Amino acid sequence: MRIRTLAVGLLVGGLALTACGKEGTPADSGATGTGTAAAALPTYTVDTAAAVTGSPAFDKAKAAGKITIGVKDDQPGLGKKDPTTGKFSGFDVEIAKLVAASLGYGEDKIDFKPVASANREQAIANGDIAYYVGTYTINDKRKAQVSFVGPYFEAGQDLLVRKDDTSITGPETLKGKKVCSATGSTPIQRVRDQKLTEPGNIVEFQGYSQCVDKLISKDVDAVTTDDAILKGFAAQDPDNLKVVGKTFSKEPYGIGLGHDDKALRDKVNGTLQKALDDGTWEKIYAATLGKSGSPATKPTLIKY
Repeated sequence: MRIRTLAVGLLVGGLALTACGKEGTPADSGATGTGTAAAALPTYTVDTAAAVTGSPAFDKAKAAGKITIGVKDDQPGLGKKDPTTGKFSGFDVEIAKLVAASLGYGEDKIDFKPVASANREQAIANGDIAYYVGTYTINDKRKAQVSFVGPYFEAGQDLLVRKDDTSITGPETLKGKKVCSATGSTPIQRVRDQKLTEPGNIVEFQGYSQCVDKLISKDVDAVTTDDAILKGFAAQDPDNLKVVGKTFSKEPYGIGLGHDDKALRDKVNGTLQKALDDGTWEKIYAATLGKSGSPATKPTLIKY
């Protein structure tokens, strides 16, 4: 009898923990990030007959029997590697898997390769990766070195600060503050170009997680990058971190490809357009970034 009572108590307790969660933790969302039903990741049909004539990246993958994709590994909700299982998850990772399936590669034939922001163009040019999906903002400087498909998501630069900090309310309040971001990223270059803080107050690391650690330890005052990335970090530690919520840029995310690989670019563009048209894109968002509670508007693809 005592064993039965204990079992019931544990079951009830487990249900209570599942239902409550941390204060400020959003419920699972629907396709637009505002629903309450649990959102499941979609499945992707592997096109075993896929062919991309004239694509060096596709030919290399075909010869290897697997495809190598560049991603981030330290961005919650976007591209994150589980240190225990070694598995990658997030919105960008799902977009990468969607494209791989259209090229004939299921998850068991994908080699995810973490690449730092500063090394993306070189990794693509060297052929180390077939393509890159990792909060990669499309801009003219990068288009001179690589080609893009997208945007598959549109973000905006924002600021992550400690929850008890009321002094930083937007980019105009960064003077005298130490600001951190990833080396080679668009956001830190914008801070530098717009002189939002003094040069000596700009701090750079290879990954955003290192910046967040420095923010928590009070070695820096703010972390800046795209709001999608910052919301992921804030959701992990809502008691200590917050996003200011005042975006000051437009960041169109693209899939980075070889500069002259038109065949692969056309193939990936078709895959992404289909996902936007048939509801797959919404399902991916709902099961990843949509859990932040923030809705997203479907992007419109541009022919680059």
